[in-house]
Amino acid sequence: MDPKRKRTLIVIPAYNEEKNIREVIERSLPFADLCVVDDGSKDRTNEIIRSFPKVICITHKVNTHIPQAILDGMRYAYDNGYDYVITMDAGLSHKPEELKMFIDAPQSDLVLGVRTHKKNVPMYRKFLSFMAKVLINFSMRPIGVDIPPASFNDVTSGFRRYSRNAFGLLLNKKLRAKSFDFHTEALMIVYRNGLSVSEVPIIYDFTGSSLTMKVVIQSIKMFLHMLSTKREVQVPRET
Repeated sequence: MDPKRKRTLIVIPAYNEEKNIREVIERSLPFADLCVVDDGSKDRTNEIIRSFPKVICITHKVNTHIPQAILDGMRYAYDNGYDYVITMDAGLSHKPEELKMFIDAPQSDLVLGVRTHKKNVPMYRKFLSFMAKVLINFSMRPIGVDIPPASFNDVTSGFRRYSRNAFGLLLNKKLRAKSFDFHTEALMIVYRNGLSVSEVPIIYDFTGSSLTMKVVIQSIKMFLHMLSTKREVQVPRET
């Protein structure tokens, strides 16, 4: 088996994805070990996942939302000696074939997938992503804290690769995130602790939206939290 396959675990949170999950799994399996977290699905998602003997399936009885699903996948990766975790969407907005870019990317504690090529993305989503980039980059460096200013091109993309140091750090931290704000909080923690961050361009195909007013409010709260908190250095889990 390729050494890179042993070192990398793809973690995919899935909620009611019976229409897409089979294709996502089939297109992802050639690249690395795969862990799908069924986050309380009410449809056939769990049944489909378990029809693949090589896929690790973590099942939540109730929907816990993105942070807990990703963290449970990371916890499995940490406990089983993986060096990298790649997170991606279950709804085919991310191209599984681009997993190779993340696997082959040079060493970095966090590799961000920058949605350079966007398909079918509504204007309001482009505007929200732009505003998030401006505000989150600004809040990465709290006032009075001596760390370099941030200039990331995509702060909310969920297509990412975390090193063992990075996901160990997140597992050692009590997170505030409730949904998609996990991605910005995770970036903040990695960046403020001096770990390395790089970027790769990806194709993003807008296939639907889980954006609600509640999610927007949670994101605003996360921005205010990041803006008001000082740098808090965490110690990564011991290997």
